[in-house]
Amino acid sequence: MNPRKLILFTCLPFCAFAQDSPPAINLENALVRARQYGGQVQSANLAVLTAREDWVQARANRLPSLNAFNQFIYTEGNGTPSGVFVANDGVHVYSHQAIVHQEVLAFFRQGEVRRALAAEAVAQARVEVAARGLNATIIQDYFAIVSAQRKLTNAQTALQQSQRFYEITQQLEQGGEAAHSDVVKAQIDLRQRQRDLADQEAAIQKSKIALGVFLFPTFTAEFNVVDDLSEIPVLEPLAEAQAQAYSTSPDLQAARTGVLESGYEVTVARYAYLPSFAIDFFYGINANQFAVRTHYPDDSGPNGMSSRQNLGYVAQATLNIPVWNWGITRSKVKQAELKRDQARLDLTLAGRTLQGNLAAAYTEARAAQAQLGSLRESVDLSNESLRLTLLRYQAGEATALEVVDAQTTLNQARNAYDDGLARYRIAIASVQTLTGTL
Repeated sequence: MNPRKLILFTCLPFCAFAQDSPPAINLENALVRARQYGGQVQSANLAVLTAREDWVQARANRLPSLNAFNQFIYTEGNGTPSGVFVANDGVHVYSHQAIVHQEVLAFFRQGEVRRALAAEAVAQARVEVAARGLNATIIQDYFAIVSAQRKLTNAQTALQQSQRFYEITQQLEQGGEAAHSDVVKAQIDLRQRQRDLADQEAAIQKSKIALGVFLFPTFTAEFNVVDDLSEIPVLEPLAEAQAQAYSTSPDLQAARTGVLESGYEVTVARYAYLPSFAIDFFYGINANQFAVRTHYPDDSGPNGMSSRQNLGYVAQATLNIPVWNWGITRSKVKQAELKRDQARLDLTLAGRTLQGNLAAAYTEARAAQAQLGSLRESVDLSNESLRLTLLRYQAGEATALEVVDAQTTLNQARNAYDDGLARYRIAIASVQTLTGTL
């Protein structure tokens, strides 16, 4: 066989294995994927695009508009040139005109454009609000998988220890050194460890399902997460965290720009007190014939004319001065001012909420960090207790119940330590989310 073909044939199984192996995702990658595929962030991005179009419309409203006006009017004839309706000036009236309209004072009114820009800034800030809210969910689900994987390892270790103790009780029973009740007790514990193992496998799958909804364009739970619980990050000083949180908080940014937007709402509402001045320019025909010129036979036209020009232009200026509308304008201004007051209250509340969330996250992180050493020590002590209890049982100085209890205590201590690590990492991630560093 050709050596190249032999090498290719040998490598094919490994290539297939590499293609079929599920991807390994770390926390940063999970957060990036969630921003890409998370429905909350996508909805917020669409809101930004919608607000952008409001700005485009507000800017365009300040510019001249061009329309093509086309109309035909038929009036019942009565033997006179105008027909039965004098205002129509003829049985047939054709109007085909290009109309340019401009609100002159719109050039000096910036409120609508600035309001639209502020609304777009609010929408943009809410994208980050949605992303950070999604981060909290992703962090919880991610470390739920990591914790479940560690508990699966603990369950496997506990199952091996239970299996070993079951074998010891059988050997001692055969040698007449242990009662059959010890074998039964060990077997009961073994069955429980097997059920615990199955439960942990199901817990991992359920956690992956919960996280997989956010990470992929199509649903899948075929992926792995990187276990980095052993990497214990340092908790930054509270003063630095507060400064970063206040400078990067999207909630505060959204609230601040919301105050600006509501201020422009008041400005726009007050425009109704001001007069409007519009200029309209018409170019086209408004005649009894659909023609550029109307020809009269035998100079029978007005003043003996043989023809009349229909194509032309007209310009008009309109000044509207508001006088009285039963308080509608005042009510709209008052309504806008109330919304501005509400926006200011929202800004104050957003600042207090940020302070509270940061303080709570910091308290949780410190408490979790303080317990890690104690939890690690409990694992070491429980491991030593099981070793000594098992030796005492083999020497006939301890009961099977004591051994099972020591095994249970060790398994609980391991799970508690892993839960403590996950708790600390979640608390640190919450602080980092609030400060904008994650």
